[in-house]
Amino acid sequence: MNLHGLKSAYGFVNKVLAFTDYVDPVELYAPFEYWGAPDELKIQICNGCGAAGWKYDVVPDNILGLNITTCCHIHDWMYHYGTDNEDKEEADRAMLNNLVRTINAKTRWAWLKRKRLAIAREYYEAVKLAGGPAFWSGKNKNGTEMKVGY
Repeated sequence: MNLHGLKSAYGFVNKVLAFTDYVDPVELYAPFEYWGAPDELKIQICNGCGAAGWKYDVVPDNILGLNITTCCHIHDWMYHYGTDNEDKEEADRAMLNNLVRTINAKTRWAWLKRKRLAIAREYYEAVKLAGGPAFWSGKNKNGTEMKVGY
């Protein structure tokens, strides 16, 4: 699966409705293939928030009690199928967008919303600045030249 075949006017991310729980659905952005993928494939690709393979899970899958696992799974999926810097940047922006949508939909109190949004921005800055190794992991197995550029 190549993300370049999925590009739309918004990039390769297509808006679809995701139900993060049964009471309060949140509209999230993800490639259509993510929603239709079997759970077995998602388990192989998606590990939640933070880098896979760490001895300890140091990046929480929640922001002050709000579950953000689906946002992180979508980000993992997009990293897995991305092929160039543009795809990485799009995945990072989609993660921030999804975090903001989740926080706005599921946070009632303004003071808590501000704190959660500030932490979401930290998650975004972390993947933007330090997510390169996770994005590029295993992408150059056949020895071909990678597309790198800014």
